[in-house]
Amino acid sequence: MTTRHHAFEKLHNFRDLGGYSAAEGRSVRWGLLYRTDSLGKLAGSPADLDRFHALGVRTVIDLRYPWEIAAKGRIPDFDGLDYHNLSIEHRPYDQAEISPDVDPWRYLADRFGEVAEDGVQEIRQALDVITFAEGPVAFHCAAGKDRTGLIAALLLTLLGVREDDIAADFALTERATERFVADWHAAHPGRTLTWPGYGRAPEAVIRLTLADLAARHGSVEAYLTGPLGITRPQIDALRARLLTD
Repeated sequence: MTTRHHAFEKLHNFRDLGGYSAAEGRSVRWGLLYRTDSLGKLAGSPADLDRFHALGVRTVIDLRYPWEIAAKGRIPDFDGLDYHNLSIEHRPYDQAEISPDVDPWRYLADRFGEVAEDGVQEIRQALDVITFAEGPVAFHCAAGKDRTGLIAALLLTLLGVREDDIAADFALTERATERFVADWHAAHPGRTLTWPGYGRAPEAVIRLTLADLAARHGSVEAYLTGPLGITRPQIDALRARLLTD
């Protein structure tokens, strides 16, 4: 049975990237690639940890800053875990404090563009880990929304998934927005959430990001094979591992 959204007690945004139509008439395999909000939350729920182990994930890529991990925790260690902390964002910002007067989707796309340029080394490392890992991989940031969304978009592009499907996948995070906002209020009593776009992930954000990359580099693929240095043999290896007929 194939399942896009996996239900957990503490995780709000855990989903399988399988099933999308990809290059050469193939599709992305189910059960090999997961995107999620912080797996540090598993430490607070033995039931969730059991659910996670049942998926067979042995490789985890944590895209957060080291200071976020120090404050919020990381996935509990277990035998066979291959854990990588690759902080792709280099300019932190607080989404709760964004002015409601700015264009929210243009603002986020600009931040994504900064990550794409600043984090070339870490993004390449993340894609390398995914290409050469054995078995299922899970990658995440805090909410599994922005940094995770960028990696997912670049990865799906390499697999030959259409932009419409990439954008639709990005927007599935909107199902978790209400819970993200509730968690923020619970964690920050007395503070006011000034930005109405908090926790949102509309298609427009990733479409703007991909358009900006294409305008800057000629195409999204040119960014991947140029600044990131992804080679044709690696693309073939990635597709052999993650695509099925």
